[in-house]
Amino acid sequence: MPLLPGGAPLSIAGGVREFGGATPGAIAVSDGDRRLSYRGLHDHSSRLANLLLREGLRPGERVAVLLGNRMEYPEIACGIAKAGLVMVPIAPRLTPAEAAYIMGHSGSRALILDNALSSIVEDCAPPTVLSIGGTGLGPSYDAMISMAPATDPRIAVDERDPFCVAYTSGTTGRPKGVVISHRSRSLTFYAAALEWGLGLGRRTIAVAPMYHGAGFAFGYAPVFTGGSVAMLRSWDPERLLAMIERERAQSVFLVPTHAHTIRALGEAALRKHDLSSLDTLYFNAAALPGPLKEWVMDAFPGVGVHELYGSTEAGIVTNCRPADARRKIGSVGQPWFMTDVRVVDDEGNPVGPGERGELFSRSPYLMNGYLDDPEATAACVTDDGYLTSGDIVVRDEEGYISIVDRKKDMIISGGVNIAPREVEDVIAAFPGVAEAAVVGLPDDRWGEVVAAFVVTLPGASVASEALDTHCRASLSGPKLPRRVEFVTALPRNAAGKILKRTLKESYAPPR
Repeated sequence: MPLLPGGAPLSIAGGVREFGGATPGAIAVSDGDRRLSYRGLHDHSSRLANLLLREGLRPGERVAVLLGNRMEYPEIACGIAKAGLVMVPIAPRLTPAEAAYIMGHSGSRALILDNALSSIVEDCAPPTVLSIGGTGLGPSYDAMISMAPATDPRIAVDERDPFCVAYTSGTTGRPKGVVISHRSRSLTFYAAALEWGLGLGRRTIAVAPMYHGAGFAFGYAPVFTGGSVAMLRSWDPERLLAMIERERAQSVFLVPTHAHTIRALGEAALRKHDLSSLDTLYFNAAALPGPLKEWVMDAFPGVGVHELYGSTEAGIVTNCRPADARRKIGSVGQPWFMTDVRVVDDEGNPVGPGERGELFSRSPYLMNGYLDDPEATAACVTDDGYLTSGDIVVRDEEGYISIVDRKKDMIISGGVNIAPREVEDVIAAFPGVAEAAVVGLPDDRWGEVVAAFVVTLPGASVASEALDTHCRASLSGPKLPRRVEFVTALPRNAAGKILKRTLKESYAPPR
């Protein structure tokens, strides 16, 4: 389709192209002692794009990426985009069965991975594999891209075309592929630069995993807007503080679990480091408990604290800015840039201030839909383009939104979305189990932990240790039940539906 006048499409490769020419010598990414300039980032990503095209991949096809936070992540994302291909991030904490489902459902034609993670995908790897740090499943990434031309192929894509399919747990238990466009994330990056100071010459740290939606958005935004991002390979609160001092970081994105573990270090650990460069902290993934938010503001005086709310499907929906942080404790703020919201009752009628209702949003950040699942897409979007959050909220007289409860039973533990049904299905497959109900229970460190209520078959005996071993074979760490209760029956309403709220309210100490 021909472009209209002035219609140069947005692409997540755009920022790297621009600053690769404007500030080629500036540092774009650092990882320990390694440094990559914008010239290098532009060069490497173009080489990868040409390599993937030479391997026979066609624009629109998908490339799985199995990496933790490391220097190669931004160049790989950019290279995939330059080739007109679509990235499929895979979390390193997944089990082989979980990874195999994503590889199969996405139809990924190629895989780029950290060789140390080969065991996760060795049974489902596609023909084209590039390995970083070894050659267990495929040839060396570095060696292969070094032989490819560095000319940007500039494969044309429409800005509404997908750059990524991010898998997130759905209420049915099977992960859903959230299709995210170049337009969605490019506008997110620009708005993030406006809101949190990212941009030319600014320094930040990729703390949250880049294979998660928010982790990628806030880890890649700095290089899209001309700044610099340092990679934190794995979470360590002491290491983060040392990195803020060493890198002179200014803006850092965290989730509440990070704040819990930083607080646990004690005041002496904070005083030990020069954190004077830091001026902005922004939080997402789960609600910041009031006392923890107060601690963050007191522990980092002079630092602007933002609390965001959003999802992989909707992008950022609201933001509570520093000026309101103390007077609106418990609120996730007002609608973000270019975002309209509705709060409605079960019949779709608007509710007034102080009344509970379901939150819907409409913005350019919304997903294109769920991959190959039009029914699920249609079920969560209104005819006029508003996407449900699945959350029950209250909006006050000033328009500030507070999350009351999740409409569905999704559990969020340490920023990871967990579908209870997926865990229930695994438990139900264990010999002697009649049925199970899984809920999230409050936890000071993780926000929520998975708790399972298990009913056994008459006369059956189920050992907790054996059930735990069974779960570990199919579920990644955050999804494992941390508490298990064996009960004689599950509470139900007159229609036979399990009353999970009753389970939460009447929880007994773990067995």
